[in-house]
Formats: sequence, structure tokens, C-alpha cells
Amino acid sequence: MRRLIHSLALFAAGLVAGHFLPQPTQAQDTRLTGIGLNHYGVAAKDWDATIDFYTKTLGFKEAFNFKDKDGNVTTSYVQMSKENFIEISRATAANPAGVNHVGIRVDDLNATVARLRQRGVTVADPHTGGSKAPLTNITDPNGVRLELLEYPADSLQKKAMDGYR
Repeated sequence: MRRLIHSLALFAAGLVAGHFLPQPTQAQDTRLTGIGLNHYGVAAKDWDATIDFYTKTLGFKEAFNFKDKDGNVTTSYVQMSKENFIEISRATAANPAGVNHVGIRVDDLNATVARLRQRGVTVADPHTGGSKAPLTNITDPNGVRLELLEYPADSLQKKAMDGYR
């Protein structure tokens, strides 16, 4: 009888310990949060044909553009939907024709940069671009440039998104 009581006590102690000691843990979520595809950059070999294709053929609107000191448009943002653009620049020897980058919107650029650096990714310090959007770049293993951008209220992208109809 004593042996039975001892066995039951050990069994009960095991149940109690099993219930309270090993708490389940959640797997670490390694995804970056607050991000989304925003645009892709195209270097146009024929500026007029490219702008006409996206605006006249596909029916997208030119949201805003950048000009050089002589007033020539160098880059145009064409808006496909409220939050998606095509960034069209002129092709040059240094910027050959074709898709040249993917733009990714992030909610908090500094936090995203810090997280990427913790993972060993080389990331330049963010700077503010001509559209008033803080940005930086990383490169994927295939050599594809990913432009990371945050859109504060005064950025041209945010203004275009807010005014989209």
C-alpha cells in the first residue's frame, strides 16, 4: 500500500510539473512587417513611347515627375492604382533600358534598416529623395536592387495616394 501511495504521489507531482513547467512558446516570426510592394523602376529607351504606353494604352495617369535644370523631365511616376506606381526614368549608359529596381514601401524605415542589419544585410543609412520620401537600397542575391521607402505625409507618393481617384 505504501508503494502505491508513493507511486500515485509521484504521478500527481509529474502531472503538476508537466502542467506548469514547460510552457509552450511561439515560434519566432522572422517576417518583416509593415511592408508592401509599391513600384517598379523602368529605364525607358524611348521616352515618349514608354509614357504613351503606360498613360494612353494602359490608361494610367502621370502622378508627378522630376525635371533637370533645363526643365526636361528625367523621371516620371505613373500611378497604376492607389498605392502602386511605375517609376520611369530615361535610359543612359549607366542606367540601361529595362526594369532596374523594385520599390518596397515600409511603415518604419529606420526600424526596417535596423532589423535588416541585425540579419547581416548591408544597408546604407537612409536619406531623403527628391520626392521627400526617406529611402535606402539593398540588393538581393540575384543583383536586383530593392529600394526601401517610407512615405511621410509631405512625400509626393503619399500625396498622390491620398488624391487618387
